[in-house]
Amino acid sequence: MAGWNVFEQAEPDFAERVRRLFEAGRHKTIATLRANGSPRISGIEVEFGDGDLRFGSMPDARKLADLKRDNRFALHGPTFHPEQGNESAWPGEAKIAGRAIVAGAVATGDGEAPPEGGAFVADITEVVVTGLNPEATRLVVEWWTPERGLRRIERD
Repeated sequence: MAGWNVFEQAEPDFAERVRRLFEAGRHKTIATLRANGSPRISGIEVEFGDGDLRFGSMPDARKLADLKRDNRFALHGPTFHPEQGNESAWPGEAKIAGRAIVAGAVATGDGEAPPEGGAFVADITEVVVTGLNPEATRLVVEWWTPERGLRRIERD
């Protein structure tokens, strides 16, 4: 399993950038697969701790049913638009894909865990940061996979 700690150990600087991008805002987006195979997009919060990327789902949420049926997911960090005239200051955006591994029930505010809810840790298959080069003239895509490590391309 390629948990957050595996990624962080392999590429500490890149992992720190990804974490900063994810922590820049509270609300993220997760894509899961419906029973018919079509994608579902849902809001979600994530946390980094103890070497893991963790997220959960409330009881009866459709994303929970999706993840129980097919644990593949894609997370998208908070998005911010480049400021016109200052595009080179845009930090970019981060995405993480993988499999949701059951880590227990989701605790409620009173400390009780609803039996239907779920908590997951990410088994990471890909991490991507999309941004701009320093001149803000080209799109830069950097991505990491456990099999191939960190790669980078620039596009017009």
